[in-house]
Amino acid sequence: AFVGDRRQGVAVLIAMVVIASLSMGGNVWSEVHGNPVLTAAGADQRASVAQAGGNMEGKEVRFGPTESAMFATATTLTSTGSVIAMHDSLTPLGGLVTLWGMHLGEVAPGGVGSGLYGMLVMAIIAVFIAGLMVGRTPEYLGKKIEPYEMKMAALYFLIMPLLVLTGTALAVLLPAGRASILNGGPHGLSEVLYAFSSTVNNNGSAFAGLNGNTPFYNIMLGVAMLAGRFWMMVPVLAIAGSLAAKKIVPAGTGTLPTHNGLFIGWLVAVVIIAGALNFLPVLSLGPVVEHFLMLQGRVF
Repeated sequence: AFVGDRRQGVAVLIAMVVIASLSMGGNVWSEVHGNPVLTAAGADQRASVAQAGGNMEGKEVRFGPTESAMFATATTLTSTGSVIAMHDSLTPLGGLVTLWGMHLGEVAPGGVGSGLYGMLVMAIIAVFIAGLMVGRTPEYLGKKIEPYEMKMAALYFLIMPLLVLTGTALAVLLPAGRASILNGGPHGLSEVLYAFSSTVNNNGSAFAGLNGNTPFYNIMLGVAMLAGRFWMMVPVLAIAGSLAAKKIVPAGTGTLPTHNGLFIGWLVAVVIIAGALNFLPVLSLGPVVEHFLMLQGRVF
C-alpha cells in the first residue's frame, strides 16, 4: 500500500509509536507511584536495594512495576494476550491504560493477524475530517476518499464499541452476569468491561476477578468474540476492494499532505478523541471513580 510514497507509511508508524509511548508512560508512572492505601496501611513502597518499590501487588519480583506496566500496555495495544502480571491488581489508572489500548482498536502497533488495517481505517477517517475542515480534497495513498469508503470506515469504527458496551451493559444488568463479579463497585465494572473489551478485540488477556466460566459468560463472550473478529473484517475488505478499483490520482495543490508532522499529530489526536467519545463515560464510572476512591483511602 505504501509503495507509491513510503513517507506515508513512516507517518503512520510514527503515530503508532507516539500512542504506544504515551500509554506506556502513563501506566509506568501510575504503577511506580504505588497505592496510597497500602502506604497508609504501613506497607513500604519505596524503591530500595531490597525491592523495586511502587505497586508490587500481583507482580513478580524479577519484573517489578516498570517492566510489568510496560508489558501490560504492550499486550493490550496489540492482540498478544500474554501477561507477566495480574492486570486486576494494577492501580486504577494502570487498569485504565490497559482498557484504553483495546478501546483504541489495538492500533499501536496493531493486532496480530490484522496488521495495519485498523490504523489505516483511522487514517482514512482523519484524512476525511481534515479535508472537511480545511477544504482540501480527501485523498489517501493516491486514491480519492468518497462517501462509500467513509460509510464502511464508520461501520468499522462503530462495531467494536457497540459490541463491548452492549455486552457490558447486559452483564451488569442481569443477575447471571453480576453473580460472577468478585469485586463490587467501580472495580467490578472494570472487570466486566475488560472481559468484553478483550474478547471483542481479539486480545485474550483477562482482568481476573471475574468468573467467566459460567453458561452466561461462555455464551456472551463467545458471541462477542465471533462478532468482533469477523464482522469488522467485512467493511475493511469493502474499503480495500473499493480503493483497489480506483485509479491513482496525482497529488495536486489541493491534496492534503499525509506524510508530515502535522498529519502525524492529527492522526494521533483523531485516534485518541475517537476512543474517548466511545468509552469515556463507562471508563469514568469504572477506573476513574476507583482512582478517586483510592486517593480517599476508601478502596484497597
